[in-house]
Amino acid sequence: MVGKRLVVADAPLSRVATSTLHGEDSPYFAGWKAYDENPYDAASNPGGVIQMGLAENQVSFDLLEGYLKAHPEAAGWGGAAPGSGVASFRDNALFQDYHGLKAFRRAMAGFMEKVRGGKARFDPDRIVLTAGATAANELLTFVLANPGDALLIPTPYYPGFDRDLRWRTGVNIVPVHCDSANGFQVTVPALEAAYADAVSSGTRVAGVLLTNPSNPLGTTVTRAALEDVLDFVARKNIHLISDEIYSGSVFSAPDLVSVAELVDESLARRVHIVYSLSKDLGLPGFRVGVVYSYNDDVVTTARRMSSFTLVSSQTQKTLAAMLADDDFAESYIRTNRERLRARHDHIVAGLDRAGVPCLRSNAGLFVWMDMRGLLDDQTVAGELRLWDRLLREVRLNISPGSSCHCSEPGWFRVCFANMSLDTLDLALARIRRFMDTWNKDAAALL
Repeated sequence: MVGKRLVVADAPLSRVATSTLHGEDSPYFAGWKAYDENPYDAASNPGGVIQMGLAENQVSFDLLEGYLKAHPEAAGWGGAAPGSGVASFRDNALFQDYHGLKAFRRAMAGFMEKVRGGKARFDPDRIVLTAGATAANELLTFVLANPGDALLIPTPYYPGFDRDLRWRTGVNIVPVHCDSANGFQVTVPALEAAYADAVSSGTRVAGVLLTNPSNPLGTTVTRAALEDVLDFVARKNIHLISDEIYSGSVFSAPDLVSVAELVDESLARRVHIVYSLSKDLGLPGFRVGVVYSYNDDVVTTARRMSSFTLVSSQTQKTLAAMLADDDFAESYIRTNRERLRARHDHIVAGLDRAGVPCLRSNAGLFVWMDMRGLLDDQTVAGELRLWDRLLREVRLNISPGSSCHCSEPGWFRVCFANMSLDTLDLALARIRRFMDTWNKDAAALL
């Protein structure tokens, strides 16, 4: 006979499961929730929230659809020969090791060279595939740093890094505070100050992480600044991760200077690049990321760890055909840049007509909007009050600068490539109406 069981509390969960480091409570994610609860739709919900917090490239998606329509074999199960479809299905369905398909790694290396204008070369055998850039950045953090160590990251930076780099790894982020005086370009004094802060707290610094082009700024890192960072990591004997997932989305001068152009034998073992097809090709759902390292030990370890974040063989097969088609790849890169430049110029002009300036930018899928003059208080709290009005009254989900750890309240990241031109024009009209009202209210107080 089974006795009466004692009722006790739930068995405890792990520290990762109960950690708050995921960052879901930040305004960045709160804005997404507000959009999910009331999404704009031209027909069914014209008064809904317009999603301007999603850095997704939809302006060139028709080019990808056109390629697959013209080349159905790329997404199919084989050619026209009898039985070829079954054979191809078997090849893709059965076990693939974590090196990834050779054809895809070759095609990816070639595409990474094309988006950099042939100014850098990439070895397919150094490409480690991951399920997106999120997995790539976390994987590199696991490889380069121990729990309790720190990465230095120039601000403002992508809010998701707080989750990607810290949550499961136990690694800290130390902000490198940059400011608008020089367009938020990273400087040696700022790096030294952040490094000193970490050391004074007893924290070991494992490396620096740059995003180039920058998310959220939409700017490229200057050659001089990049050389300074390389000198810094060499002096401190630490690593450099260069997240270059927007490298194919540089649409005007100055051109991207990739760290791959500056690596020499003395620096090679400490330099690592992250890339993805989520932004340049607009394929976040395919979950394709890359770790590229010049360090043999990092490549070996990263490849072992990539078994936790593999990319499906069918995805690799489809994209290998697309990226290896030189005519298509070159035409896509050129056309996509032209369209991003046109869309960028459109939103900047619209914001200017509304009386809202932006940081001068040349890359990415967003602009860094300056609303410092609208704050009732030059603090993070003042910025968040304005952000809440824009979300609740104007019904726009944009990302406040404080969620990007910007040290100057009043900046906002506004995405422009994830919607139709009509929706973007509606968003601009809403901003203009808000500015007209704000200007009238301000004048009434004089």
